[in-house]
Amino acid sequence: MACDRRSKLSYKAKQLIESNNTCWISIASIWEMAIKHKLGNLAFAKPFDELIREQIALYDYKIYPIELRHTFLLSHLEQHHKDPFDRLIIAQSIVDAIPVISVDAAFDLYPVNRIW
Repeated sequence: MACDRRSKLSYKAKQLIESNNTCWISIASIWEMAIKHKLGNLAFAKPFDELIREQIALYDYKIYPIELRHTFLLSHLEQHHKDPFDRLIIAQSIVDAIPVISVDAAFDLYPVNRIW
């Protein structure tokens, strides 16, 4: 999620987010940010819940739920990527054939359409 770190996004990612495309945010991304924020590894200028709600409303993000069918694929994925949240996002992308905006080149080791 871009949140207040939009300057770190690639030009292509910014263009897609700011266009009229529907942008989905995996609940896994929000969950991971909440954990990192609580541990002090991710700081924001506003309270976390306020910022997330604001960004969702501002950019009209849609929340992408975690479904049972996504979790089934996790046991079959190669261990190229170790981060459990990223693995879940990869599974969502594969199962539902949706692209992923990510700087992480490890996503390319899976059959996903990574945009950066």
